[in-house]
Amino acid sequence: MSSERTCTIERHFIDQQYKHPEATGELTRLMHQLAFAAKQITKEVRSAGLSDILGAAGHTNVQGEAVQKLDEISNDVIYRAMDHAGVLCCMASEEREKMIPIPSEFTSGKYTLAFDPLDGSSNIDANINVGTIFSIHKRVSPDGTPGTEADLLQTGRSQVVAGYIVYGSSTMMVYTTGHGVNGFTLEPSLGEFLLSHPNMRIPDYGKYFSINMGNYHYWSEGVRKYIDHITTPDSEHGTPYSQRYIGSMIADVHRTLLYGGLFMYPFDCRDPKHPKAKLRLLYEASPMSMIIEQAGGLSTDGKQSILDVVPHGLHDRVQLFVGARKNVDELLGFLNQYDQ
Repeated sequence: MSSERTCTIERHFIDQQYKHPEATGELTRLMHQLAFAAKQITKEVRSAGLSDILGAAGHTNVQGEAVQKLDEISNDVIYRAMDHAGVLCCMASEEREKMIPIPSEFTSGKYTLAFDPLDGSSNIDANINVGTIFSIHKRVSPDGTPGTEADLLQTGRSQVVAGYIVYGSSTMMVYTTGHGVNGFTLEPSLGEFLLSHPNMRIPDYGKYFSINMGNYHYWSEGVRKYIDHITTPDSEHGTPYSQRYIGSMIADVHRTLLYGGLFMYPFDCRDPKHPKAKLRLLYEASPMSMIIEQAGGLSTDGKQSILDVVPHGLHDRVQLFVGARKNVDELLGFLNQYDQ
């Protein structure tokens, strides 16, 4: 077995810390705790069908969506792993309306954590891949004071770490610190995450697209023209592309990272019931965009990189197009032509 295959995620964190003599070890400790939480959530997901924790919890979250039992369990697991670690000043969760404060005796941490505890949880009853998405920033408020919303409301460009954990046939943690993307797979018999996908790179181009075609008539003209283009047989342009849509963002973007192509979640701008975007900037779009861009791809809201979108609230939503560089450029050509 190669040395890369036997490199644990803990060793990788420490190796990265040694490359930065100014590092205090706080970020390494933070990532250790996230990896520990991922192992706990893996256990819950794997035993869900046997433990009466499938299905809805009986209430809705701040987004107006039905909360699944595993949403609540995952949210609590991450909170308990992080609130006493001494590395955070505040947290925010997609499942909570307001900022989550850190107990007063542990507010000295210099980082923030925004997370979607279980993306795709509405599919959990169907045994479809789900996952945790996380985003870490450095605080902007004075050290040693309680964290504020301003610490969380930063652009994706200023993220210190972005990543996600996929719970499927195996559990995989993918993250970036702004110096490339690495993936780690949980080895069940050892209980350790091992480096399985070093220096991940998205292909420059792929003949795949992920989008909910049921919303076709609600999209802008530019998006519809692009979809018509890539679904019309044309040997000169190499179309049609193949649609791959799971309905779990984390699974769709993970596949896009591996195989190329494009993931799209546009505004339903013609739908009077849902005129705005759905994906949350802080918990979904921003961290996933940093992953893709660090792997050589592109992200956009149609006008600028998602990483440059300035958040104004904890639950801001954006439209998102993310994927292989040539695919995103191709899409932008249609948006610039028809939607300006």
